[in-house]
Amino acid sequence: MGQRTLLFDLHLALGAKTVDFGGWDMPLHYGSQVEEHHQVRSDCGVFDVSHMTVIDVDGTDACVWLQRMLANDVARLDDVGKALYSPLLNAQGGVIDDLLVYRTENGYRLVTNAATRAKVLGWLQQQRAGFAVNFQPRPDLAILAIQGPHAREKVAALLSPARAALIRELRPFEGVNEGDWFIARTGYTGEDGLEIIFPGDQAVAFFNDLVGAGIAPSGLGARDTLRLEAGMNLYGQDIDETHTPLTSNLGWSIAWEPAERDFIGRAGLLAEIEQGVQEKLVGLVLEERGVLRAHQVVRVAGIGEGEITSGSFSPTLSKSIALARVPMATGDRAEVEIRGKWYPVRVVKPTFVRHGKVLI
Repeated sequence: MGQRTLLFDLHLALGAKTVDFGGWDMPLHYGSQVEEHHQVRSDCGVFDVSHMTVIDVDGTDACVWLQRMLANDVARLDDVGKALYSPLLNAQGGVIDDLLVYRTENGYRLVTNAATRAKVLGWLQQQRAGFAVNFQPRPDLAILAIQGPHAREKVAALLSPARAALIRELRPFEGVNEGDWFIARTGYTGEDGLEIIFPGDQAVAFFNDLVGAGIAPSGLGARDTLRLEAGMNLYGQDIDETHTPLTSNLGWSIAWEPAERDFIGRAGLLAEIEQGVQEKLVGLVLEERGVLRAHQVVRVAGIGEGEITSGSFSPTLSKSIALARVPMATGDRAEVEIRGKWYPVRVVKPTFVRHGKVLI
């Protein structure tokens, strides 16, 4: 038996099929993964993501410490409420984790992946020496992600006037407190929506309110196909400690300026650039029947081979799509080996669908 969120029994009552995900027993779907996917693209759905790790950071050195710890620069968060995405790197530039960081009234709030919890907390502890900084995991909090084009208006209709007003005014990549709730507008589906972090003892009642308002409970299966269509990386598949942001379509998340900011991993990234980055993360589209899966070999004629990192059938496109790490010189065509046969694939920018629009 794995770890369970406070909503586990409710998930079972709603008919969820559960699976192990990074040591957590989580809902895969509540009857139909494809229906849940379409519901989020066309209306909205709610995901229990309370397995993720919330870490509050404060202290007089909180900013300078995070400037050293993260590839992106928290100094860019010049106002309370602003958020950014950043890799957390090792000395060689490999990705220990990818996370969201919010500027709060008292410091910063980090939201990291579930499976990396022990590794991330150990790394933060190891690197805090010499800094006046404190960090505190918050297992007492629940997290719900309500995603889809109608998510904000449907959630606002359930809440107090103050919280409803905040939701309507909240800009993308912001997260602010309202009482004991923290309401953010970031996401992992390619659609608009909210992430609400709040006391765990309120989780069952609020989840029931959302479902009662017609917001579909949605599981990890739909979450994975939604994020894949949006071209968003999954830690442990598309990114890990053996690959850098430069080979993972995450170069945009590195803040190189100011040049004197010596974040952990900077030297490793610069060495990779000097030697020549050898690989890149691309999108693949299979035009024929078949399913692209992780670890299938990608062959590029006259150039070399790569590997699919994530692949699945896309409910929105009605085609199989994938993310793949391939040689840097790869053009717009390649082949993938599926059960001993080679199938042609189209190589595209790794963003297939955003805000309901097909981009390939």
